[in-house]
Amino acid sequence: MTEASNPTIAALVARSNRLGSDPRNTNYAGGNTSAKGLEIDPVTGEEVELLWVKGSGGDLGTLAEGGLAALRLDRMRALVNVYAGPDREDEMVSAFDFCLHGQGGAAPSIDTAMHGLVDANHVDHLHPDSGIAIATSADGEALTTTIFGDKVVWVPWRRPGFQLGLDIADMKANNPAAIGCILGGHGITAWGDTSDEAEKNSLWIIETASTYIAKHSRPEPFGETLKGYGALAETERRAKAAALLPTIRSIASQDRPMVGHFTDSEVVLDFLAAAEHPRLTALGTSCPDHFLRTKVKPLVLDLPANASVDESISRLRELHDAYRDDYQNYYDRNAVADSPAIRGADPLIILVPGVGMFSFGKDKQTARVAGQFYVNAINVMRGAEGLSMYTPIDESEKFRIEYWALEEAKLQRMPAPKPLAARIALVTGAASGIGKAIAHKLASQGAVVAIADLDLAKAQAAAAEIGGSDVAVGVQADVSDEVQVQAAIDATLLAFGGLDLVVNNAGLSLSKSLLDTTVADWDRQHNVMAKGSFLVSRTAARVLIEQGLGGDIIYISSKNSVFAGPNNIAYSATKADQAHQVRLLAAELGEFGVRVNGINPDGVVQGSGIFSSGWGANRAAVYGVDEKDLGAFYAQRTLLKREVLPDHVASAVYALVGPDLTQTTGLHIPVDAGVAAAFLR
Repeated sequence: MTEASNPTIAALVARSNRLGSDPRNTNYAGGNTSAKGLEIDPVTGEEVELLWVKGSGGDLGTLAEGGLAALRLDRMRALVNVYAGPDREDEMVSAFDFCLHGQGGAAPSIDTAMHGLVDANHVDHLHPDSGIAIATSADGEALTTTIFGDKVVWVPWRRPGFQLGLDIADMKANNPAAIGCILGGHGITAWGDTSDEAEKNSLWIIETASTYIAKHSRPEPFGETLKGYGALAETERRAKAAALLPTIRSIASQDRPMVGHFTDSEVVLDFLAAAEHPRLTALGTSCPDHFLRTKVKPLVLDLPANASVDESISRLRELHDAYRDDYQNYYDRNAVADSPAIRGADPLIILVPGVGMFSFGKDKQTARVAGQFYVNAINVMRGAEGLSMYTPIDESEKFRIEYWALEEAKLQRMPAPKPLAARIALVTGAASGIGKAIAHKLASQGAVVAIADLDLAKAQAAAAEIGGSDVAVGVQADVSDEVQVQAAIDATLLAFGGLDLVVNNAGLSLSKSLLDTTVADWDRQHNVMAKGSFLVSRTAARVLIEQGLGGDIIYISSKNSVFAGPNNIAYSATKADQAHQVRLLAAELGEFGVRVNGINPDGVVQGSGIFSSGWGANRAAVYGVDEKDLGAFYAQRTLLKREVLPDHVASAVYALVGPDLTQTTGLHIPVDAGVAAAFLR
């Protein structure tokens, strides 16, 4: 992180990072912080008082100076004189743009008024579970006085905006002993004359609330344990989760494809085992940051943990129909003439007793964060129920925020998704060479990728090169082993929630003449490529069909599938097998929207695991060239006289699975720089 240009900014960023890095203080991208201070106006050369506040959509834990909005404090406070009341609230956000100072910086958030109007140099607005538990308690106002005395004051629920800023400013002016407030249904705000004081006051409110809840909460805030709803053993619940995920993803993706995240933490499992979970989940979340990412309430499977997979699938589909009807009714009850169009009626959180939580979003990070927010909501419910009764804000208020014109505008400002966004890929043999290049290409175009390889450590290292676990994961698989193939696909489902795109790339090469080829050679070659591709495709097809979202299966075959060359009977025969699998599966899976296509590369020497493992030396000996010159030799025998690289094969894969060849199936694309003897006929 670069050093801040102003000591006030430096202190603000450091405080924000400390507060935001601890999930007890606030959720991801939730809350905001600010500081007021002086800076020289480059136009006048005179000091001007500024407000620096975390911008819209930023995360406190990773905030840098560029994520702050800087506003002229005199102009921002002058907006009080033109504020026309809550009915004109939304106009004030665009008015903040006329208060900005300098170039760059983030867009001011809806909470800017809270920070500018409160008479304190440093202000923190946070969403701690302990604070929201008090804020959502039926008797939250009385609890605020009991817990904090006159140091913290209750402010009734009001939608974030200019009026809330005025309310808090008035409250502070009328309560000189107060260091902060509980915002009904929402969170906390604290302040201080210095950055350290504001942080100290924020942490004191959070810790005091947490300590009080721990000391005074009733023993079983979620009620007694429901018989049969306890957590399954870890191996059993993860196996059941993987078995349910194709159906669950289809439920979450009826309106648009989603990426998923699975959570089987103790917090979730204990909540779903308790008697009150049906009542509490139906009440929905309260804090705006929560329900904007989780929808107002989850879909909850109402069957015990030991219900069969088939029984669970049947019931989930029934519940999905009911959920969509319920959400449409929620929209219809609350929408007004200028409300944004409904954004989809599928759940973002699906809860399965004994198994865990499935959260969904436009990408893996969004799905993972949605799950984190629902864990926050569970913690809030526990705290509120332990002291009083959980009472979230009214449905109408939730709708006003979920379908707020300002929220819609923020969504419309989001960058356009990449072509493969929300697509989940599995590439076999992807720790090196062609497979690795394909994985990088798919990820660069927006897909999340599971890299499967015989060597788990190498698969994980290759995934790490692409990015963190929100983008790529490594899984172990011997594709010739049915159990390991199933395990690899299950791991992909648990990592990303589903599967859309499979690349059969795993392979090996034995360069031997007919008379030198043993039965063991033949079996090994066919087990890895012919049988392996069959096992991967069959296992993946079950997922693709159940999801109902179509999909792609790609075979990395070879020029040798149609070209007869010396000393490679086992390799070429199995490549011909793979090539015909493409045609057979294209014919069989088309009715499910699954496209099956192939790539026929040749002479891909650079970075190839196959060539480096002995095949290169053997082929060089066959052709009478040095191994180091093999790539150039292959290039010279082509029509284009160009060497074929892994990236060229990866580009061909993308051409088949991207947006331009959506009507194509059963095709083989040569990527060989032109080998006339291998032309397809």
